[in-house]
Amino acid sequence: MGARKIIHVDCDCFYAAIEMRDDPSLANKPLAVGGAADRRGVIATCNYEARAYGVRSAMASGHALKLCPDLLIVKPRMDVYKAVSREIHAIFRDYTDIIEPLSLDEAYLDVSDSPHCAGSATRIAQEIRRRVSQELHITVSAGVAPNKFLAKIASDWKKPNGLFVITPDQVDDFVAELPVSTLHGVGKVTADKLARRGIVLCQDLRERGKLSLVREFGSFGERLWNLARGIDERAVQTDSRRQSVSVENTYDQDLPDLAACVAQLPQLLDELARRMTRLDASYRPDKPFVKVKFHDFTQTTLEQAGAGRDLASYTALLGAAFARGNKPVRLLGVGVRLHDLRGRQEQLELFSS
Repeated sequence: MGARKIIHVDCDCFYAAIEMRDDPSLANKPLAVGGAADRRGVIATCNYEARAYGVRSAMASGHALKLCPDLLIVKPRMDVYKAVSREIHAIFRDYTDIIEPLSLDEAYLDVSDSPHCAGSATRIAQEIRRRVSQELHITVSAGVAPNKFLAKIASDWKKPNGLFVITPDQVDDFVAELPVSTLHGVGKVTADKLARRGIVLCQDLRERGKLSLVREFGSFGERLWNLARGIDERAVQTDSRRQSVSVENTYDQDLPDLAACVAQLPQLLDELARRMTRLDASYRPDKPFVKVKFHDFTQTTLEQAGAGRDLASYTALLGAAFARGNKPVRLLGVGVRLHDLRGRQEQLELFSS
């Protein structure tokens, strides 16, 4: 088995970026999203102008205003942030179905077996960053590496709006110079404990035997031993619950124009309706979407909240998706996003609304 190809994607100051996108007058000013200071609110996130004053996530809004008196604090719009997050994930799904969301603005992608971009994880990450920027007008940073631990570190390496790649043959030298405080699971207490023993860098940690680390730190000692060598076997964990139902078809001959594509919709929608009948009552149909792969293997997915799931609605979606490429089509897909009525874990909101 070859080395895994993992991408960690992290949006740059996500909530604040959306607020600046939607209201350009907020750009280049210290901005935070969170609760009001007079209601003991907390900062959810802030832009880089605010961070220059020491403002940070999870900080009390009152304290943030003391650090930066000119700080603008806007109320969160969680519905908007969730909608943008779904749009980002729709882009992810164009490249892989193996996605592990960590929050609304952060996810791991396993592209080890992805056929896109000739199998290059670096080029996939570049495409994802370009598409998020062009289609959603916000920026994301990405890290590419053979495992989750290193991909997450890499995504932070050139923030904001950066891409950093760690190839398998670079792992050993790269990890040796990492501070142990960057290791997954090493907090301030553990870092201080290691520092008192002269262990500051991963290179220092490598000089300790596995058994001695296990004696001192229990089972976490073995994980420390592995991480100091860049070893992380954790798989990208996908949500076992369905997120969508879809049907797609690759055509023997390319469909030459939009009219030819629209002519295929009734048959695709009939099959989609049959598959929808197999769903149990724990799912509610949500947004319709279409997927178009053009003859040159470029592809796009378009979905729309509030749209119907009738032929006219899918025709309108298909027209907009086709216009993104306006060239012959080799594959068409139609589907429906699903709302999980069992309740999926929502992101912890650290601020009062």
